[in-house]
Amino acid sequence: MVTGTGLVERAGGLREVARRRAADAEERRRLTPDVVAGVLESGFARHFVPVGFGGAGGTFREFADAVAVVAEGCAAAAWCASVASSLARVAAFLPAQGQAEVWAEGADAFVVGSLSPAGKAAAAPGGWRVSGSWACVSGVDFSDWVVVCAVLPGQAGARLFALPRGAYAVKDTWSASGMRGTGSNTVVVDDVFVPESRSVDRQRLFDGPAVPIQAVNGLSCAPAALGAARGALRLWTGDTARRLARGAGKAGGPGPSLGTYEAALARSSGEIDAAALLLERAADVADRGARITEAEIARNVRDYALSTELLVTAVNRMFATAGTSGQSLESPLQRAWRDVNSIATHIALTFDPAAVLFAARPFALEAAA
Repeated sequence: MVTGTGLVERAGGLREVARRRAADAEERRRLTPDVVAGVLESGFARHFVPVGFGGAGGTFREFADAVAVVAEGCAAAAWCASVASSLARVAAFLPAQGQAEVWAEGADAFVVGSLSPAGKAAAAPGGWRVSGSWACVSGVDFSDWVVVCAVLPGQAGARLFALPRGAYAVKDTWSASGMRGTGSNTVVVDDVFVPESRSVDRQRLFDGPAVPIQAVNGLSCAPAALGAARGALRLWTGDTARRLARGAGKAGGPGPSLGTYEAALARSSGEIDAAALLLERAADVADRGARITEAEIARNVRDYALSTELLVTAVNRMFATAGTSGQSLESPLQRAWRDVNSIATHIALTFDPAAVLFAARPFALEAAA
């Protein structure tokens, strides 16, 4: 049965292609072209594109579920699929003329980018001149457009700028230990003119009229960790069953006891389920759009960070009991372990700032009482 836009069902096919090509992506330090084609054909790029420009007008719940499905096969592919959806959503904040340019060739344009204000922009007749470099732009080697953020000299705040392929260069800088297949290289822009129609004040992402970006930013990251953890659980369970069949886990024998394996299974699977429930609620809240409250935003931010901590704990526990074979570079389990721990370092999933935001409201109310 197909649900919603069908993104989740199509993600199942992409998961299998991405799983087969995951080792190639690791070696290349970027996705393979067939996986990128699968990301676009599955509908990730068009998921949040306005319907008027051929988009699906999809929901956050469907998006998060689909990203997690792909990540069961390859976290890097899921991450780039998430980027394709999330940055298209950012591009939808551009003026109508700018949106028409981005999606002139169709709603499956692959938009990537960075919202970090790492560049500089100066006003020019009819628009802006933009320069700078932005690191860690996932999927950029296959991109059609990039959205970058720059500060304006002498002014507060920052602006977003959409540039077509050919207006920016890509510098090969990605050599991380985890999420190696994302190809998160550096975008370089050298004094490029960007018309006013392809620029917007970054503050609009926070003020609406759509759901504020802080309520959904972590949803662009955490579902990939969820799917990777589910994939790791499947791998670990199969490997452990085979290990037990060979005589592991016996009382008085070398290595972990049967009870250790049983506890690892129960705890890790429970933590993964708990993380999934937190993310499902956060996505459902995000689908309420502009009606979301400040308290719900704070809870969502907390839950993105907390769910990721649960996933890291679950995967680390499984990896610790996987034995030497689990550490082999040919083992998909060690890749999932590296990927989940890498995802957890993303700024949108950092727990301490989430705790500050969440605690500020009740503590402020208590102080005022």
